[in-house]
Amino acid sequence: MSRVPRSLGCMSAPRRAPALSPSRAGDFRQCPHLYRLRVIDRVPEPPSAAATLGTLVHSVLEELYDLPAHERNEDAATAMLSPLWDAMKVKDPTLADLHDDKAAEQAWLADGATRLRTYFTMENPQRLEPNAREEFVELQLPDGPLLRGFIDRVDVAPDGSIRIIDYKTGKTPRPQYGQKERFQMKFYALLVERLRGRRPAILQLLFLKDGGTLVLRPTAEDLDLVEHEIRELWNDITHAASTGQFRPQKSKLCDWCHFQELCPAFGGTPPELDPDAVERALGVRPGAADSAPAVT
Repeated sequence: MSRVPRSLGCMSAPRRAPALSPSRAGDFRQCPHLYRLRVIDRVPEPPSAAATLGTLVHSVLEELYDLPAHERNEDAATAMLSPLWDAMKVKDPTLADLHDDKAAEQAWLADGATRLRTYFTMENPQRLEPNAREEFVELQLPDGPLLRGFIDRVDVAPDGSIRIIDYKTGKTPRPQYGQKERFQMKFYALLVERLRGRRPAILQLLFLKDGGTLVLRPTAEDLDLVEHEIRELWNDITHAASTGQFRPQKSKLCDWCHFQELCPAFGGTPPELDPDAVERALGVRPGAADSAPAVT
């Protein structure tokens, strides 16, 4: 999900340089056509209740640490839900249509309160003082893509050890799944190591629907591998941009996709590809296959 730093929430920022984030990397891996519609065509998507709840719960857990330590309890967190939700609706009036009626909205907020209750069984925020929350990170890989993202929380121990925390409002993935989450955390670990000069000791995902935890302890080899993976993925993305071919890739996830009417795999017609939009989004112009930047 996208994040906007609180200090920039009301400002119009200049257009950013083409970059790769974990979420957009996941889009391309899932379906290059989905990636194109989101990144290049920027086709609007209706807000989903699940994603919006995730944004709201993340906001509460960010704001919670603004309170004095002794006030960081479940009641205080739950009390933040409605005011922050009202603020979200003011910022984006389309969210007012997310629920059919007031009863549905209240049930949805109660679901958020349940996620927060689960959080308090997993951590005691009165004993934590994060080094950073919703930290915007950006790194230019040498001869490679610009990387960026938002890290939910960074903790630094007295000895300097770094822990990266990511909140997930869904349930814990089965052992055979979770590759997307592991990639995301190693992606962030690579950025933190390069930016702070120290490899994170622990990467921890907290799944607030069922209270599950996934803990990773990245090695130097792990981060070398994820950098190689990122470079290969960026090569694939820039090749698709230079050829103008972002092919659909059908999977079970298509059942939840809002873009079927624009997808050739479902008989839909995508918008005409705008070369200028491709160049703005990715720094590569269709038809320039021979000159597309290679990443090794």
